[in-house]
Amino acid sequence: MRVALLAMTALAIAGCSKTSTSTTNTTKDVAVENVTTANNMAANMATPAAFEIKGTSWEFTDAKGIAMQESIGPDGAYVAHSGSKHIDHGTAVMKDGKICFTSAMDKKGETCWTSSPVEIGKSMDTTSDKGEKLSVTRVAYVAPKM
Repeated sequence: MRVALLAMTALAIAGCSKTSTSTTNTTKDVAVENVTTANNMAANMATPAAFEIKGTSWEFTDAKGIAMQESIGPDGAYVAHSGSKHIDHGTAVMKDGKICFTSAMDKKGETCWTSSPVEIGKSMDTTSDKGEKLSVTRVAYVAPKM
């Protein structure tokens, strides 16, 4: 009887030991999963959404002292006006964090400007790839009109 009792006790201990290991592994797995999820969430929060130029309007004074308003439509087409006078139009795209314009009115090719996210009513200083400097203010969106 003693032998049977010892054997049953040994089996019971072995069974508890497996359950304990299984519970420990599950707890470790959950802990690792929680840390991984937290790290992924932090990484996503730390990476801001890329600034998008489409659907924005801007006011600035060009190098010649002319007050301008430029609007970039949702399709990337832009139009620049000075008062009621049409100044320029073409396409605008974001490339490597810069705003790149290609005029349909001249053969100069693409000109890119530094950029950063700007809220309506706020200004930013920008510099072209050619070294030109400009201060622009984001204004409420006005659909581009030819």
